[in-house]
Amino acid sequence: MAGTRPIVGITMGDPAGNGPELTVKALADAALYERCRPLVVGDAKMIEQAKGFVGHPEIKVRPVESVADAKFEAGIIDVYHLDLVKDVASFKLGEVSAEGGMAAFQSVREVIELAMDGEIDATVTNALNKEAMNLALAPEGMRFDGHTEIYATYTHTKRYAMMLAHHDFRVIHVSTHVSLREACDRVRRDRVLEVIELADAACRDLGIEGPKVAVAGLNPHAGEHGLFGTEEIEEIIPAIEAAEAKGIEAIGPIPPDTVFSEMNGGWFDITVCMYHDQGHIPTKLLGFVYDRDKGRWRAVEGVNVTLGLPIIRTSVDHGTGFDLVGTGTASELSLMNAIDYALRMAAGRKARE
Repeated sequence: MAGTRPIVGITMGDPAGNGPELTVKALADAALYERCRPLVVGDAKMIEQAKGFVGHPEIKVRPVESVADAKFEAGIIDVYHLDLVKDVASFKLGEVSAEGGMAAFQSVREVIELAMDGEIDATVTNALNKEAMNLALAPEGMRFDGHTEIYATYTHTKRYAMMLAHHDFRVIHVSTHVSLREACDRVRRDRVLEVIELADAACRDLGIEGPKVAVAGLNPHAGEHGLFGTEEIEEIIPAIEAAEAKGIEAIGPIPPDTVFSEMNGGWFDITVCMYHDQGHIPTKLLGFVYDRDKGRWRAVEGVNVTLGLPIIRTSVDHGTGFDLVGTGTASELSLMNAIDYALRMAAGRKARE
């Protein structure tokens, strides 16, 4: 790890979205600079514009051409400037565009390269718009489902999974962006075992000794001994037994309607989920809190982490918030939590070297 404080690369996300505003709000906290050296990767012009939206005109935005040029001082936002938006005055906020999608993609490509080259210690991503990104990439014959797939491609990683976290509530997925029908077909012993192993390693990276890994069932009541499905018997239990043989404390299969309450009560450190919504719904129920009386979101928290990569990648667990762009009201809590997780994982990996 470089220096005494880790260098964290933060992508600006889609410039038409909330990423630039959230970045300025997060980096306005001087205490953050005592824990890390943040470097924004994107377009300095968009970060400069966002200052006005969030009421921080006193902050200086400083474009740099290399990591070595950054000052990492509170009150200054160092931006690894890629000059991605041609004309800020004519660029439309809150709308899907190929220019915005390409800017977000290029920011991600660059932060991955910096991490792979060892110039930064961890990466944190703001939200991109999948439609905008793929609109931009279509002429080049490229397509990505999201950040996870971009990272896997450009780090040449075959064995990876998505983890969501809300403080100490963590879930990891056997499958994510596929149909529910296909997700059921992907519940196979080898993949379930792989995800259990990634879950155990992630907890250890976070400094958790002897993590308890819960494994959710796929079917109601975890199959009820084959009455409601046989995936638990044929695929999930053999994966758990194989994990136990490797010294991992894997527990289950546990009925999906109770495992999350148990984990929220501190019984487990992480839960292996069989498909996207099984893990996303309980995590976002905890992290996304809407205030009925005030008619606005009181909290939008959560962290998305890609596990299995040779580099650290954490992310906000929300979208680009096109409807709030320019208002300065979007919450930076998820970004702050993502930075916290990146720092914990960087410290954990350093301790295990």
